Amino acid sequence: MVRLEDARRVISAAEKKAIEIGQPMNIAVVDAGGNLVAHVRMDGAWIGSIDISIKKAYTSRAFDIATQDLAEQSQSGRQFFGIHASNNGKIMIFAGGIPLYSEDKVVGAIGVSGGSGEQDHAVAEAGAAGF
Repeated sequence: MVRLEDARRVISAAEKKAIEIGQPMNIAVVDAGGNLVAHVRMDGAWIGSIDISIKKAYTSRAFDIATQDLAEQSQSGRQFFGIHASNNGKIMIFAGGIPLYSEDKVVGAIGVSGGSGEQDHAVAEAGAAGF
């Protein structure tokens, strides 16, 4: 279960990484059902990335996979090609979404958007480590 207290801790860890790399981010945390628990838009982060961060978190939880890995499997000719069109457009297939685990079970996810794919993934990893 991802409680608000947990989400705040995850977001705090992610914010620290975003500050370290000098890239303001949108950071979202969802629970086991893919429902938003908390979201932060850091000062200067793109408003267009609010929705993307939430959808990255949802995607990561919906498929229990890092969105970076899903992106690789959704390219033309790969097993999940076209998956981005499912779930009424809620699926994001670029880096920045990572599942959150408790005792080897996915209990939620973090989604980060606002920088390059590498930056988004690094900030999401830092947040997940804070869980």
